[in-house]
Amino acid sequence: MTGKENTVKDVLQFPDEIRRSRNDSSVYLFYKLEHSGRWICVVVKRMNNNGFIITAYPTDKIKEGDKIWNK
Repeated sequence: MTGKENTVKDVLQFPDEIRRSRNDSSVYLFYKLEHSGRWICVVVKRMNNNGFIITAYPTDKIKEGDKIWNK
């Protein structure tokens, strides 16, 4: 997602949905609807009260996981 830094920041600040990973309870997936049927997902890991971005990608489907926040 080169050149999409502002989009990633927007997803983190104003997500439509946040889910906790089924595989790692310290990983959160932030989703924001970009346009009809397309989402941006930003994957964040929290460790020692800090968080860092693992990856970000466009997707057409929200992954399963514990829904922890919904707009």
